[in-house]
Amino acid sequence: MRRLTWGLAAWLLLLVAAQVAAFELIRRVFVATRRGQLLDTVALNGNSIGQEHIDEVVDVVLSAMTVLSLAAATIVIGFIALMRRRVALAAAATLLIIGANLTTQVLKYAIERPEFGVDLERVGAGNSLPSGHTTVAASVAVALVLVLPPAVRGVAGLIGGAYAGLAGVATLSAGWHRPSDAVASFLVVGVWAAVAGLVLAIAHHQDRAAGPSPGHRKPLLTLLLVGLVLLAGAGGMMFLTARELAAQPAWYDQQLLFTAYAGGAAGIVGAASLMMALVLASVHVAVPPRNGSVSVRQGARSEPPTTESAAHEGSPRVASVAAP
Repeated sequence: MRRLTWGLAAWLLLLVAAQVAAFELIRRVFVATRRGQLLDTVALNGNSIGQEHIDEVVDVVLSAMTVLSLAAATIVIGFIALMRRRVALAAAATLLIIGANLTTQVLKYAIERPEFGVDLERVGAGNSLPSGHTTVAASVAVALVLVLPPAVRGVAGLIGGAYAGLAGVATLSAGWHRPSDAVASFLVVGVWAAVAGLVLAIAHHQDRAAGPSPGHRKPLLTLLLVGLVLLAGAGGMMFLTARELAAQPAWYDQQLLFTAYAGGAAGIVGAASLMMALVLASVHVAVPPRNGSVSVRQGARSEPPTTESAAHEGSPRVASVAAP
């Protein structure tokens, strides 16, 4: 099983590198360039369309993301892992939550946002990438998927991906964060999920004789398909927004605002779905079943009986063959 461990480590390191590169690309495009800031700002201003109809839902979602609720969720997640007698899993999940949220706060203050005069209403706000609220929701969702038993991980992944996407869109609808802020948060959480997987790969390298846990093919494919479709749609709407901006439309043109806002929301949910799809693609290998678990016992029962054991069970056919 040494080959499996090294393969897992290589895959997780690849995920870390890819998501760090994607984060830097988003920062350079949507923070460090005037055109990127303009696209983000138009999408943010599009939250005024129909905002009165979703204010209550947005308030409920965002009010649930506090430091106290994050601490409570971390304790519950650690308790679930300890109840399953998975100490390393509890430590890895806690590392994921703490690491992702601390990284988000450090990056938010470390990244400089140049002023290009495209968002005069928020000049004093400074940089807002990544989104702290989105990081809270996404890190808790991913950590919960890690610690839950394999039988319910797939469903938890679907629900967690939807919740993380909803949280990101809620920050956009409330006017707190731009679309790139939420997408960057998913990348931060994705990096720390891969780091947690590396910790588990080291901690459980001797437990891999039982093989990986059962996979989650249908939820994985669902999240992957939804993520790719929504990201493609977001790219198309961003292109349309850029084309309309090039024609110098009125700033409060409803079509422009709606296109930008819809594209931003689609990109947020698509990124959340893709993040959770990558988690489901890795977790069944990163978190192997314990010896004596259901999956291991099922594998043991699937082995065909030997001639000797069948003879002891009183099979006449085997007994006659074995007789001299």
